[in-house]
Formats: sequence, C-alpha cells, structure tokens
Amino acid sequence: MYILPQPQSMKITDSQFYLNYNSSIVIDPAFEPKIYNYAQILQKSIVKNLGFNLAIRKSQTQAKAIYLNLDSKLKAESYQLKIEKDKIIILAAAKEGLLFGVQTLRQIIKQYGAVLPCLEIEDYPELKNRGFYHDVSRGRIPKLAYLKKLAAKMSYYKLNQLQLYIEHSFLFEDFSEVWRDDTPLTAADIMDLDRYCNKLNIDLIPSLASFGHLYKVLSTKSYQHLAELKGAAKKEFSFLDRMQHHTIDASNPESLKFIKQMIAEFMPLFSSDYFNICADETFDLGQDRSQKLAAEIGSEKLYLNFVSELAEFVLANGKIPMFWGDIISKFPEKIKELPPEIICLNWGYAPQQSETAVKALAQAGAKQYLCPGVGGWNQILNLIKSSYQNITLMTDYAHQYQALGLLNTDWGDFGHFNHPEFSTMGLIYGANFAWNQKPLEFKEINQQISLLEYGDPSEKIGAIIAELSQQSKFGWEMIVRFQEMNKLKRADQRVTAYFADFEPDLVKKANQKIKKQVQKIYQSLSSVALDKKSKLQAYLIAAQAMLLFNKIALLINNLKSGNLKSELKSNFNSKQLAVDLEYFLKDYHQLWLSISRESEFYRIRDIINWYADYLRDLN
Repeated sequence: MYILPQPQSMKITDSQFYLNYNSSIVIDPAFEPKIYNYAQILQKSIVKNLGFNLAIRKSQTQAKAIYLNLDSKLKAESYQLKIEKDKIIILAAAKEGLLFGVQTLRQIIKQYGAVLPCLEIEDYPELKNRGFYHDVSRGRIPKLAYLKKLAAKMSYYKLNQLQLYIEHSFLFEDFSEVWRDDTPLTAADIMDLDRYCNKLNIDLIPSLASFGHLYKVLSTKSYQHLAELKGAAKKEFSFLDRMQHHTIDASNPESLKFIKQMIAEFMPLFSSDYFNICADETFDLGQDRSQKLAAEIGSEKLYLNFVSELAEFVLANGKIPMFWGDIISKFPEKIKELPPEIICLNWGYAPQQSETAVKALAQAGAKQYLCPGVGGWNQILNLIKSSYQNITLMTDYAHQYQALGLLNTDWGDFGHFNHPEFSTMGLIYGANFAWNQKPLEFKEINQQISLLEYGDPSEKIGAIIAELSQQSKFGWEMIVRFQEMNKLKRADQRVTAYFADFEPDLVKKANQKIKKQVQKIYQSLSSVALDKKSKLQAYLIAAQAMLLFNKIALLINNLKSGNLKSELKSNFNSKQLAVDLEYFLKDYHQLWLSISRESEFYRIRDIINWYADYLRDLN
C-alpha cells in the first residue's frame, strides 16, 4: 500500500472491509459546517473510482458507513483512520486533521477499490507549514481553472500554503501601464481562488515583488525614473537582462510610496495573515541613483531600511511580513534590525545545498522557512533527480534547525518554458518530506508517485520521466543565451564555455535515450489511468523539444569547428529541422493555452522562430 505523504504509523491486518454501494458518509454533528465540503470531496472521489454515489448524513442506522468523527483529545492537525470489518472511522480534533484523513482514505480507495484492507493509521505533520510557491509573472500567467486544480493537488498531498509570485501580472487599478501588455489576474480571480483554497485549508499568501525584479514596472514611462539604473528602460528586452537588473531606487521616497500603494491594493484580496514582500536579488542596489546614499550609510543599511519600512507597513495593516533570505544571509546578524515578527524565506536550490546560511540565520535568531525548488526554471523538463536531492536535503535542515516550515518553489525564469505539470514530482517530494522525515529512496518514491499520481500500475512512469529529464543537453537557458548573444550582438562567456566543452557523442547518445523513453511513454498509455493520459502528452512534446535542440546544438558546434557541411550531408537537413521546430511550436502553443493565458508566450515564439530562421540560413 502506498500513501503519500508517508503516515507516521500504520498497522495493517488480514481482514477486509467491503464498501457497499448503499453505504453512507456520516458527519459528526459536533463538527463545523465546513466539514460537509470534505464529505463531498470523499463522495466525488468514490464516484470516480467505484461508481458509487454515497449519501452524506449526520446520523446512520445502516452498517458499512464511513464516519467523520470529532475527537478533541487529538492534536490539531493529527488524525486517526480506522478501517474495520463493519465500518471506517476518521477521527480528528479539527477540520485540518479531518481533511488529511479524508485524503488518505481517497488514496487507499484508489488502490484497493471497494475491498479495503483493515488497518489503523495514526498520523500528523512534522512541519506545521508546508507550502508551494508558483511563479505567475515571468512568462506564464495561469488560468484560474488551473490554479484551482493546483490547489486541489496540493490538498491531496496535504500541503497547506500556496503563494503566487506577482511582479506585474495583476491588474492594479492605478497602474495600467504595468500590466497592459499581459493577460493579468484580476481581483475577482484572486478572491475566487482565496475562497477555493480556504475550503481546502490552504492559506493563499500574497507575494509581491517590491524591491528587485521589477522589470515591467520600471520600464514604463510613468515609473522608469524609479529604477536604480538610469536608462534601463531604453534597453532592448532580453531575458538575461530581466533576471539581472531592475531594482527600485531605495533612496527615492517616491519608491516607498509607490510600493506601499501596490501592497495596499493587493493585500485586502487575501484572507491570509501573512504578506510576502519578496525583496530578493537586489543586484543593482547602490550602483547608480542610490550610490550616494549607499556610500554614506552602506548598501546593507540601505537594504535594511527599505525592507524594514515595508515590513512595518505590512504589520500596521495587520499582517505578518515575509521576505526572501538571499540578501540578509550575507549579513545574518543584521536580522535583529528588522521587525521581530518578520519571517525569512531562506532559499537554496543546489543538489548538495550547503547548510551555512540556514545555520547562520538560525543562530542569529531568525524565524525562517526553508525553501528548496522543483528544478524547473530554465529547463525544458524539470531536473527530477536534482530536485529530489535538493528537497530532501533542505527538509533535513528544516527539521535540524527548527524551521517554521518548508516552502517548495517553482520559478519561471527565462519565460517559464517548462510546462507546470512537470513540477508535480517535485511538489510531491516536498509534501512528503515536510510531513514525514523518514527516508524514502528516489526509486521508491517515484514508484509510488507513478501509481498514486499517474495511475500507472507498472509503477514505471516516474522513472521514465526522471531518465528523460537528464537528456536535455542544450537546455532552455543556453537556448536563450545563444539567441540573445547573436541577436543583441554581445559576448556571453557561458555560451563560449558551453561549446568549448561540447561533447557531440554525448549529445547523440542523449538523443537515442530520448527516443527510447518516448517509446516507453507510448507503451505506458495503455495502462495509465484514463484521466491521466493527457498529462503524458506534455512529456512527449517536451521530448520533441529536447531532440530538436540537441540536434541544433550539434549543428552549431560543427559550424564553430568548421565541419558544418559534412554534418549537414551526413546527419541533418537544417531546413527540415526548421520545419520540425515550427510544428513543435504549434503543438507547444496548444499545450501552453491548455493551462495558461496568452501572457508572454510571444517571447518564446520569437525565440523559436529565430532558430527556425537561423537554420534556414545554414541551409
């Protein structure tokens, strides 16, 4: 039996419970009315898996019922699940624990159908706050329907916090210049999602860029004077420039006024007690307009003053501020100069991430979440093994240094090319290890994900995806860098280093492995659950992108080494490769629109089309 997250304690017997078509779901009258929603979640799941539409009651005289009962002796988020010969009982002291028990029962029914093994589970989360962070600004702005599906998936795996990263992708009433080129989320979208998350005991926490990463804001005619770097708004767009610059001028009082106005409009849409001001990667701080003040008081103090002012504003409005920890981790002892209520979101994404910053901030008395990542940014397909290593390590640190929680991140650098479905495995890794620190090896958890998430009885699809994810040898970041290097006529040392170390045979072998994994995906379609089959199409489209760009990298390498003519004759027709790339773009666009608004798709389209033109020039 597979249950994710792993329960703390489970005892299975040889007896069985038969779930009858005329059984009932019985709610303890002592529970609050909100519990009815959880009974409906269970009811719909049973209809989906068994075809039985069980009645929901508050009293029961028949046998074989599922009881949702209150037990005030249990801890707030804990639950007990008992499957006995004649009944099922879920016990919890509060609504949170009851929903966790319902989600566990759903997973058991999905595997065993109507004939369930008798068992007893005692379960609770080891970390109180278990969240997921989703970038909805730098490329993709998801449709509301997708965000609700994301929240439902999070609830299924017992996560309880969601943050959406906003730079410019919200329709601020007074800042139409900021969002006019996008298809932004509206106040109605946010309030609707907040209400939906609340039903699932998920805290939807507002997250707004307020210091660094303000490209769209600081590129407008009305607000470009607030940019730290003079003339930044006049530069031609590039993904690399957007990531590396666009910090607001912390020495200008108008900057604070502007950011506070944005926070004041955004904050009331959420029922959460928290507000994330971000304040990360302020790369330009003290470099131009604030240079004089930075020279007088120091860049550290300049940063701390700005963050402190925003944090106090959030506190004055009755919320607890959060901020990213990459800057403060350089001078952790200065955390004491910020309001004591502030929570530091300490991120680190390496497979062998050091504990240095975590330890230093813990010793300095910081309240912190640890924030690993699902490894999708700058990728065609998320780095599955790398994300597993990073997440397991960061959750270990979270337990070791008594972090308040874990916030697993999914960023959209360079246009958010990777399909958000590809973050599912990383999301589940984070949910599992934040709940229960007990080791679960990479192979084993992927087998469990294969069955529970993809309905794959062979338990192989997770391993196939993990293997496929390692075969992109000309990844999305390098694809973008090479295009911008040529289009903008600038040097890029990473591109130079990439081709200096290029190994053609390794790339050719990777393409053979891609073809092999694609065959396995097609083979698995006959057994994967009906409602999960469409998810696998996204992986097939990603595999096509990996194949095409690996081939393009081979052509570029041969062009640089003077072997292009022989390569074109023996292996590739560059014109046909251009055609294949354009057909890929058509399929990719349809996939994009299946969950995302149009948003910044045009930027990705322009890059793909540039490569198609580049290939025709080679021919």
